[in-house]
This record gives sequence, C-alpha cells and structure tokens, in this order.
Amino acid sequence: MDGVAPPDPVPGDPPDGREPMVAVPEVLLTSGASTQVYGKVDVVAGSIDTFISQTRKLDLLEGVPVDRREVLGQPFVCEGQWAEAWQQALAPERPRPRQRVVIVVAPRSFGATTFALRLLAEHTDHRTALVKLDPEWNTPSQSRLPLEKEHAYQLDLKDPKTDRPSVDFLNALSVFASHLAAAGSYLVLTVARELWDDRLTTRKGVQVVYLSEPPDAELVVETHLNAAGHAPLAAAIRSFPEVKSSLRGLHALAAVRAASTIALTSQEHERLQEARKSTTHHQSAATGADLSLQDRVAAALSDWREYLDRLFGEVATTHDAAKGSLTLEDRCLLLALAVRQSAPLPTVASTARALQRALSPKDFGNRPDLSPAQSAFAGRGLRRRIQDVGAYVGPHDTVLFDRPAYGRAILEYVWDNYEAMRDCLLAWLVKSTAGESPSDPSVTALSNLVLRHGMTAHLNTLGSIARESHPAVLGSVLHVAVHDEHVGRPAWDVLYRWAEQERYAPAVISATRRVLHDDDANPSTAKRAMVRLRRVAHTTSDLGIRQDVLNTFAELARRPSGAARLTAEVRDWQNSQGSPKSGSLAFLALMTIQEDGMPWLMSDAAPDIDVKRALQDLLGSPDTTAEIIPYLAGWIRTCAPDPTCYGRLRDQLLPVLRSHDVFRASMELWKALADVTTFQGVNAGEDFYKHLVDPRMQPVFSMTDPA
Repeated sequence: MDGVAPPDPVPGDPPDGREPMVAVPEVLLTSGASTQVYGKVDVVAGSIDTFISQTRKLDLLEGVPVDRREVLGQPFVCEGQWAEAWQQALAPERPRPRQRVVIVVAPRSFGATTFALRLLAEHTDHRTALVKLDPEWNTPSQSRLPLEKEHAYQLDLKDPKTDRPSVDFLNALSVFASHLAAAGSYLVLTVARELWDDRLTTRKGVQVVYLSEPPDAELVVETHLNAAGHAPLAAAIRSFPEVKSSLRGLHALAAVRAASTIALTSQEHERLQEARKSTTHHQSAATGADLSLQDRVAAALSDWREYLDRLFGEVATTHDAAKGSLTLEDRCLLLALAVRQSAPLPTVASTARALQRALSPKDFGNRPDLSPAQSAFAGRGLRRRIQDVGAYVGPHDTVLFDRPAYGRAILEYVWDNYEAMRDCLLAWLVKSTAGESPSDPSVTALSNLVLRHGMTAHLNTLGSIARESHPAVLGSVLHVAVHDEHVGRPAWDVLYRWAEQERYAPAVISATRRVLHDDDANPSTAKRAMVRLRRVAHTTSDLGIRQDVLNTFAELARRPSGAARLTAEVRDWQNSQGSPKSGSLAFLALMTIQEDGMPWLMSDAAPDIDVKRALQDLLGSPDTTAEIIPYLAGWIRTCAPDPTCYGRLRDQLLPVLRSHDVFRASMELWKALADVTTFQGVNAGEDFYKHLVDPRMQPVFSMTDPA
C-alpha cells in the first residue's frame, strides 16, 4: 500500500481492525426454554436436554439477520446440475439439510450465496433465524463461529488471503456440527472453487456439494424479467435468436445482469421512439433510433469487442471510412461520450480536449509538429466528428449518446487493451468529475474501472492520484469498493492502512462517513467504519483532520444508532480499551445533543458513562481545553434563559470546575461566557466566577486577567 508497512494497532484495535479476543467458558443449555449463558456456571437448576461445555472467544463473527420472506420472494432458478446438488444437500426422509454443516463449492459469480440462502430459507423451520455471517478473520477458525439455538448461518469464503479452508478447520467443523445439532442450528459455507483443495474430504456431520454448471441463462433472464413485471418483454426475448445466442453460457450473476440490461434497453428504446415522434430531427442509424428492439437488445448484450477492434486499430492520420479506425482526437472524443452519455456540446468538447492534452508529451512545445489548435482546425468540425463516432447533436447543441451499454464497453475495452493509458485515464476521470456523488458519470466510471478485475492495486493507483486534489471523490469510490462482493474486504484493509497516513485521511473520513450515514449499513459494516475513524483520530497530528473527525462524529451523534456508537467509544476510552484521542472526540460530539432543553449528557436520560470524569480529563489537558470550552459555553448559553435548567447545569459543573487541575480552564470558560446573560440579567461568566473563587481570593485571581 504505497510502500508502507502495516501499521501497529491503536489501543482497542487488533492488527486486522477487529475487537480484541477474550477466551471465556461457555455453557449452552438446550431445552424448551434454553438459552446461551456466558461466564462461570456453578449450579444449573431445571430440566436440561443437552449440556455442552466449550471454551470459546468473545470476538465471534458478527452477522446480519436475513429476512426469510424476502429470500423466498426473490426470483430463483434451480434446474439441471443445481437441482442435483440441491437434492444432494437434503435428507431423503425429510426436507431438511442432510448434515448440520453444508459446504457449497462453486466458481466465483455462480450464485452460490443465493443457492445457500435459498436452501436455508426453504428447508429450515420458520422459527429458525437466518443470519449471514461476515468472515472478519485472518484465517478460518471454528472458534470464531457463533452458536445459538435455532439459527441457520451462511458464510462466504472467497478471499484467497484469509479464507482458504484447512484440514484442521474441516476437522473442527465436524465437532462443531454436533454442537449445531444440539442447538437445532445449521451452517452453510460457500467456498470459491480455487480455494478448495480436493484432498479435503467429507467429515462426519459435514457435507460437501459442488456447483459445476450454472442454471440455464435464458431461463434465469426470463424468471427475473417476469418477477420485475416485464412479462411481455420476457416473452418477446424467446423470439430473438441473436439475443438467445448472447445469453448462452452465461453464469448466474452475468445472467441476472443481462436481465437488468434488457429491461433498461427496452426502456431506452421506448424513450427514443417517443422522442422520434415529437421531433423533426432524425438521428442517424448509428444512434439506435432506427434500430428494432431486437437489434438494440442484441447490441446491449454484445461485448462490442470486434467492432471496437476496428475503431481502435492502427491510428489513421486522416479520417478514412474504408479503414474505419479513429484518429487520436476522435478516440478521446469517444471516451468523453462514453462517460458523459448526454451533455452540452461545449462540455463534451472540453472533456475530450482535456484527455488529449493529458496524453501529449510534456515537451510537445519543442517539437516541430502542428500545434493542437492547428491540427484541430485542419480536421473535421466537431459536429461531424460526433456523428462519425455514433452520437447525435440536437438542435440546441446538446449531444445525445444514449447507449450506456456501448459506453461501458468502450471504457472497459480501452482499460483492458491499453495498460499504459490507465493512469492517464484515471487522472482524467478524477478531474472531470462534477461532484462526489456516486451518480456522477465520472465517479461511476472510476468505480467500474478500478474494481473491474476484483483487485485493489488499481484502487491504490487511484488513491495516489486523487488523495490530495479530490479526497471526496476517492471516498465515494471507496464507499462503492467496500460494498463490492469481490474486493470489499481487501478495500477495508486498504482503508485501515490509509487511516494512519495524513495524506489519505480526508479520503478515509469521507468513505467512513458515507458508511455511517447509510441507513442500510449493517452493524458489522458500521463497526469497521468506526475502527478506521478511530485510527485516523489516534494517529493524526493535523488539527484540521482532527476537526474533520469531530465534525463526522457530531453528524453521527444526531442519529440514535450513532449516539450509541459514540457512547461505546467513550466507554472504551474510560475503560482503557480504546483510543483517548478518539474517545475525547466522541465525547465532544455527544455534547451537542439536547434532551428537553438540557444537555443530554447532564440530563436524566444520560448514557452510562462517567461524564464528570470525562469533563475533568478534557479540561485538565492543554491539548483539549481549547476544544471543550466552546461546547461548555454552548451548554451554559442554551440553559441561561431557563432558571431550572441553568441552576441544575451550574450545580453539576461546579464540582468539575473546582478540580485543582482545571482552574486555568475555568478562567478560559469565564472569558468565553462574557456575552452570556442569565435569566436574572447577570453575566454567566461572573456568576460562575463568584461561585468558584472565594471573595478573599478574587483580587489574586482576577476574572479579566487569567495570567
């Protein structure tokens, strides 16, 4: 990662960013009203069907509950070899998994996760809770697997660095299977084919099934189209030979994407037909308006490689229809159109020129060639060039390139075939972003390209390009990366390493902020984001970056789930299990919450943390005094008009301010309250001063001269 060795963990963070492990005895009781009990058990009373004693770890894998009805309601195709594997996994005497642990081995993108979740949803009791586990570990370990009564767990093993099953792991699963049976629970693991060693044979209580062939792609597409309400379109696809040919042999994930592409293409076709009826300006056949639905769908499903091979053949010095190859300037124009799709003509032109300039040698001015302006003026006009690459210029000089599938194919073709172009392409896309939103065309293109090959090397390249000039754009791409099925976990590792480097810190803050503001983020994902924000706070010496973390925490504090996470951060700090720098920022963020006109931390609804101790720690340290004074002044300013609120707050703060190591901070607070007047018309600073300083000592400790 930029040549930087893995950093040392901060307090509260193990090397891989998880919570620390603590081994404790565990007793699992299974009976009619059984439960899971942690800790030492001396006496157990009552009727017990099964008694299981284990030594396990508190850092069990976290999981996300899965809605059974939602899984059963999703389109699903189980035929051919899938149907055979399905039956192999089920017990012949009843519709339940044959073994308590089932391992599904399949190539990537085969849909094994969908297979596993559907198997559990259909063939476990409706009272059984479905949980998708997050494999946050350095190596597969049975001791990290949770065990609760009537739970069906699903776990994906896909990362070659951390998820490769071993003989010991498989042996441990065999023992674990008996514990699952005692609890009435199940575990289904999906393992990427390249991670599975065929020498790993089936163990007692463990069954291995293989998905060697995907379901019929045409049937998958038809099922998904019908489920999405496109039954007429699904019926029409059956009569499109070219489309059926394009679908043949696709794996499950590609078939699902094809169904989405077909639906979008149909909608584009309808829009173009309507637009054609309402305008006298006819588009050329190349734009697709004159194409039939069958031709448009076939074109959308095509990878365009043969056609693009011609366009990106030997560069022609002049435009020659017989050669069919694009000049360099037209290639830049085509890439600009592939990203922008539809945009004002000047925007497309300037974006294309920016790419061409980025590709020019730095010493171009010393060469005898024509200048860029001379070369451009000697060639075709922009409108003609736009038409030649397959777009349409409307009557108001707006370019329409309504071919998103073709646009994606162009970008991917250039990315795959011109390795030397990649850095320039990334830099150009970063500069051409109009914002940081994931919906921005350039941000979308960046995300698609850097994640295209399922690796993080290109993410590191993008980081070196965008970390200083466009950290928010980099954060947006990282947010997409951590949710990607194939590179999600390596992307989290990148964020963890970047979190201690100040040049990357703004991007890390941007990415984690997006995660924490996502209402759909599961607890495990939010926890990872907090770990990385904590790392930024702990390692940075830049006051601006620290303020950015504080701002992020303050935003988080306004959300109930966020306030709970910040409270836990403060609690860990006070228990010496977390980072003091992060814990102090979390406390400052919690100071912004109000409860019925009273600061939340001083109200009856205050969380279970030592507020007095936190205030003393922050006021007693020169490094944090300047940070907390404005928040304390804000508390007093808010309560000053209300006699009850003000009196209660003052009474709670006075013991803190009388501490011997915070007296100088108290003087700073008096100054900060110079413009605050209480309900009695008294200056709040003077009121606190009189309550804190004995009248006999006031000449010595002047309120106006803390020095």
